[in-house]
Amino acid sequence: MHAFVTAAEESTQSVLLPATYDIVWSLVVTAIIAAVFIKVLPKFLKVLDERTAKIEGGLEHAEEAQAEAQELLEEYKQQLAEARAEAARIRDDARTEGAAIVAELRQKAQADAARIVETAQRQIAAERQQAAESLRQDVGELAVELASRIVGESLSDQARQSRVVDRFLEELESESATAASTPAGER
Repeated sequence: MHAFVTAAEESTQSVLLPATYDIVWSLVVTAIIAAVFIKVLPKFLKVLDERTAKIEGGLEHAEEAQAEAQELLEEYKQQLAEARAEAARIRDDARTEGAAIVAELRQKAQADAARIVETAQRQIAAERQQAAESLRQDVGELAVELASRIVGESLSDQARQSRVVDRFLEELESESATAASTPAGER
């Protein structure tokens, strides 16, 4: 028992309280750690705050950039829609103008064709008139020559020639008019 008593005497300290040297060294280590935290913690918090501010600023900047990009996209879409509408209007105007030009050219071509036909008809009528005059003169000369042979005297007098030729042509025209008006079966 003696060993039990000596052990009990030596340990006068409480079981709940640690030894004094343990408390001292624990306080020293705690003070060193507290000093380090007091010195480093504000710098650490400052760095964390800066990073937080940068991240928040970056997020705000990204949101602003995204909003600006969205505005630009909307503006681009609006400009594109306006450009498409303008292009459609220009195409419609071009079609309308093209149709008007085609109609104008058609009208001009028809007018030119009518003018050419009219000129050709006048030229044909003039040539017909000239041919009729030439034929009338040739027939008149032949009739005068034939009449002079039949009559046996010369019809050199111009007035006499004209009367004979006119009478002969009138007879020819009346015969041809009568022949044209009678049906083919009665001839």
